[in-house]
Amino acid sequence: MTQQQYIIRRKLNIIELAEQLGNISEACRKLGVSRQHYYDIKAALEEEGIGGLLEKARNKARINNRVAPEIEEPVWSMMNFSAGFIHGEEVFHNNVVLGLSGRMPLLRLDVRLPVCRI
Repeated sequence: MTQQQYIIRRKLNIIELAEQLGNISEACRKLGVSRQHYYDIKAALEEEGIGGLLEKARNKARINNRVAPEIEEPVWSMMNFSAGFIHGEEVFHNNVVLGLSGRMPLLRLDVRLPVCRI
């Protein structure tokens, strides 16, 4: 039995025992879970079925540390590819102001840099 199957089985046992005893509080006390946990399990089961009983990821999806495309393109067009960097502390171009910390994610994208020929 995998861990996910064990988790589902444990949650189903809580629901089944409550139905068998006819008393939610007693079932929760015997199994050592709170009544709120029982109601959370029951709601997940009714809304999503068995798949709703699986553990859900608590972390939010990471959004890549990206610069908006309308800012990225002017910076790339101004880049001095022979030197491999942008001169100056800030870039002013087409009303785009971009400091060094804003350029660093762009400079780390080695894939976008063309091959320098000497």
